[in-house]
Amino acid sequence: MASQDWLEKDFYKVLGVAKDVPEAELKKVYRKLARKYHPDSNQGDAKAEAKFKEISEAYSILSDKEQRKEYDQFRAMGGGARFTAPGGGQSNAGFEDVFANLFGGGGRGFGGFGGPMPGQDLTATTELPFIDAVNGTTIKLNYTGLDPINAKIPAGVLDGQKIKLRGKGAASPNGGPNGDLVITISVKPHPVFSRDGNNLRLTVPVTFAEAVLGATISVPTLGGDPVKLKVAPNTPNGRVLRVKGKGVTTSKGVGDLLASVEVLVPSHISDKAAKALAEFDELLPKEDPRADLLNKAGLL
Repeated sequence: MASQDWLEKDFYKVLGVAKDVPEAELKKVYRKLARKYHPDSNQGDAKAEAKFKEISEAYSILSDKEQRKEYDQFRAMGGGARFTAPGGGQSNAGFEDVFANLFGGGGRGFGGFGGPMPGQDLTATTELPFIDAVNGTTIKLNYTGLDPINAKIPAGVLDGQKIKLRGKGAASPNGGPNGDLVITISVKPHPVFSRDGNNLRLTVPVTFAEAVLGATISVPTLGGDPVKLKVAPNTPNGRVLRVKGKGVTTSKGVGDLLASVEVLVPSHISDKAAKALAEFDELLPKEDPRADLLNKAGLL
């Protein structure tokens, strides 16, 4: 176990014992806590695993007479101490021997609990372009103290999603399995496309004439060639047109491309166009487009 500054850690409080606790009582208390919080007895419980590491750390210091004496002295003086075993490493012999005797282990380790303590889990955050999140990619992570890690990101990963790489975390302090690396994904927004489950959405502008008379328009796809899409005559603003199979492809299925029609209104028109539009309006049925709205509001 690497050397650390133990000054701010109250190991007596961690184990729930008095400062003058005898060695036999200390071992008894530790055995009880170790049984309760060992990871093999609390599969998937991160809090129990963290507690187990904390009590193991405390016992490794307090069970060693020399380190306990040094710890007490520095705590009393308020000095900043680093507790290390001879040769630069911290001794784990005390609590490992307890487990060997306690659970019938035939040597170092934790005997009946299935082996040494796993290494610490590590966390990382990475930002992906929208298209890489949709299609999947492989990224390289550089983590201090570890070799570069190639992480495979599956297709369809969502913003904020966490991906666990088993065995890519910190090494065990006593020969157990490595911890895991948990990567939180941040996806950059796309200027055109957005996600809706496995579907991709975009807004497609059409002219007034195209919406009224109908047209065939070109619509972009994510990372591919544009596709032709038919706009039926008298298409209203906001209608969603679907292109099958052009969404997100994952192991659970293939999504579609959903194009929402946006009818554009000209910012300015000529006098001739305005006259023609007025003539066109005269030819339309004389209906109030807001009548149903007013009726529902109880105003008619």
